[in-house]
Amino acid sequence: MARGETETERIVADGGTDLDADSNPDADSNPDADAIRSAGEAAAELRERYDELSRLESRIADLGRDRVETAVDAYRRAHRVLDQYEEDAVGTGDFGSYVQFEGEFANAVDVDDDVPAADAFAAADEAVDKRRLSESDFAAAREALEPAGDYVDLLADRDDAVDAYRRARKAATDARGALADRLEELREVADMADADLDADVSRLREPIEEYNDAVREGFREFYSSESARDVLDFLERADATPFVDADVPPTDLREYVDDHAAGEEPIPTLLEYADYSNSKLDHYVDDVGALRTAVAVHRTFLDRIDAEPLTLDWPPAPGGEVAYEIDELIPLVSRIAADETVAELRSIRDLARDEEYERLRRAAVVRDALDDEELALIERDEVDDRVAEAERTLALVDDVFAETERG
Repeated sequence: MARGETETERIVADGGTDLDADSNPDADSNPDADAIRSAGEAAAELRERYDELSRLESRIADLGRDRVETAVDAYRRAHRVLDQYEEDAVGTGDFGSYVQFEGEFANAVDVDDDVPAADAFAAADEAVDKRRLSESDFAAAREALEPAGDYVDLLADRDDAVDAYRRARKAATDARGALADRLEELREVADMADADLDADVSRLREPIEEYNDAVREGFREFYSSESARDVLDFLERADATPFVDADVPPTDLREYVDDHAAGEEPIPTLLEYADYSNSKLDHYVDDVGALRTAVAVHRTFLDRIDAEPLTLDWPPAPGGEVAYEIDELIPLVSRIAADETVAELRSIRDLARDEEYERLRRAAVVRDALDDEELALIERDEVDDRVAEAERTLALVDDVFAETERG
C-alpha cells in the first residue's frame, strides 16, 4: 500500500472488492459488488475532496485568513474604482472625476505591509499617481493588481472545495446507506443458510394447494346455495375460533336476515334484489326499505365473503400451529365442503406432526423469502463471504467518515 493511501482507496484502485470476476463470473452484474464498489468509490472521492479542502484551508491559515480576506477586499474595491472612473478620468476629461478617482483609488489600495500582495497594491497606486491619466495607465494598474488576484482565486477555490466536499459527503452518505441496507439483507440470507434447499417442498405444497382449491370451491357452492342466515351463522362461528380470521357480519345486517323471510334466500339473491326497483322488489320482500338499508348498504361486505379464512398459508406455519389450526378448521370445513376435502385436511395435519415437516417447512420458507440470486448464494456457499466483505468495506467507509468530519 502506498504511503498515505487509505485502505478504501486501495480497494477502489485495485478495481473494487474481493468479489471479482475470478471468484464470480457474474461480478459485473453483482448487486453486492456494486454496492461495495459504489461505497468504496464514494468514500475515496470524499477523502480526495476533504484533502483538497484541507490543503486550501491550510494555505489560507498559513497566510492568515484575515490578511487574505483584506487583500481580496482591497483587490475588488480597486477594480470597482478603476471600472467606475476610467472613462471620465483619462486625458483632458472631468478634472473633478480625476481628483475623486485619485482619492478613492488610494484608499482602496491602502493596505498594511503584512497583507499578501502588498507590493502589488503599491505598484497599482504608483501606476495611476500622475497629473494626467491615459487608458494605458489604467491598464498598468490592473496588471499591477494581478498578484493580488491570486488570493481572490484562492478563496474562490476554497469555496468551490467546500461545495465539492459537501456533495461528496452527501454521495458517500447515500452509498453507505445503500451498502448498510444490502448488508442487512445479506445477513438475513446468511441466517437462512441452514435450510436444506434440496428438500422436496412439493410434499407440502401440493396437498396444501389441493386443499385450498377444494375448500374455495366448496365455499363458493355454500355461499351461492345456502341461506344468508346460514352463511352469516357460519361466519360468526368461524370468527369464534382463534386461528380463523373471518369478518363478523355487521349488526344491522345480522338482524335483518334473522328477522325477515328474505334472510332464507342465498346472499347472491339478496344482492340481486337490491338492484331491483322498489315496485319490482315489493313482489319479493315484505319490507323494501329494510332490505335496502341492510343489504345495499353492506354490499361490499357481502361481495367480499370468501373461503380465504379457511385456507392454509404458504409457506406454512410451524407444525404445532398448523396441527392446532387444522383441529379448528375440520368442524368448519365439514360444514361446507366434501368429505374428500376434510380428508385432505387431516392428511396435512398428519404431515405437520411428522418429524420431516420442519425440514420441509424451513426449505419452503427460505425459498419463498429469497430471490433466485440469493438462493444461489446459499447453494454456492458464498453468503458468508459476501457478508464479511460488505462488513469490512462498511467499516472502512465509516473510518473515512470519521476522518473527514468537519466541525
